Amino acid sequence: MTKVFIIAEAGVNHNGSLELAKKLVDAAVLSGADAVKFQTFKAEKLVSKSAEKAQYQKQSGSQHESQFDMLKKLELDEAAHHEIIRYCSEKKIQFLSTPFDLGSIDLLHGLGMTTFKIPSGEITNLPYLRKVAGLAKEVILSTGMANLGEVEAALNQLSAQGLSRHNITVLHATTEYPCPLDEVNLRAMTTMRDAFAVRVGYSDHTPGIEVATAAVALGAEVIEKHFTLDRNMEGPDHQASLEPDELVAMVRAIRNISIALGDGIKKASPSESKNIAISRKSIVAEVQISAGDVFTDTNLTVKRPGNGMNPMRWDEIIGTTAQKNYAPDEPL
Repeated sequence: MTKVFIIAEAGVNHNGSLELAKKLVDAAVLSGADAVKFQTFKAEKLVSKSAEKAQYQKQSGSQHESQFDMLKKLELDEAAHHEIIRYCSEKKIQFLSTPFDLGSIDLLHGLGMTTFKIPSGEITNLPYLRKVAGLAKEVILSTGMANLGEVEAALNQLSAQGLSRHNITVLHATTEYPCPLDEVNLRAMTTMRDAFAVRVGYSDHTPGIEVATAAVALGAEVIEKHFTLDRNMEGPDHQASLEPDELVAMVRAIRNISIALGDGIKKASPSESKNIAISRKSIVAEVQISAGDVFTDTNLTVKRPGNGMNPMRWDEIIGTTAQKNYAPDEPL
């Protein structure tokens, strides 16, 4: 049984506050998630000053604010990274952060991050892909907005830099916040697993926890989910995030499903083995049978318990001769 790696995605839900960032770490720890993930970027390197916000971002803040101005308020400087990493270490949860520009890749590499998350928006960014692959670290690749050919092209570029596919996990995602259920297309996750022979997972932007848990049942080895301390807070991602109690419920459900998936070998489980004799049946005498009588469909039947002759031997027994007397219900 492979343990599902659960990433509690804090993202930019700290609203630029180190205090809020630490509270998000606390909530991730309490949930039982394996890692808490933030976002690392310099607004000047990420977006042009004239770029508009996405529609979902406009709904959660000032419609007249540019994407640049919004993101500038959500940056975490290097000192904040050091403090969050220290705090994660103290709380015994893995720190992750998604870099959104080349300089941020260097920063996180310098801070010792061993797993790099490539966001969906960078899947067609060739210089970015080459730089991440060249670090020879574990890579998690999100594939929102991409078709199968674009995913293949990104994987080929990562491989071309010497990164083994054994070190890559591909996440299916739908880049809409929140994502409508009829656009999840969860089977695309297994399509990519089969097409590219890589580990797969799911970056979930749907409301609730059902789809994330369903992804685990389909074979997801990594689950990523946005969370916040309060969905009513101002900021671009709060409304499409889980609150702490929901994050707890999701992690619990995923852990339970992981246990329930088992090893795939069809066999009697330890707990049900004791019920075999009680629930199954044996060949028994239907009526009084005397030694020398021929066993027939009319003088034999099948009844519980199953500690006698297996009824799968029925054809083998019919037509043979009884070697002793049998009372009704006596097993052969």
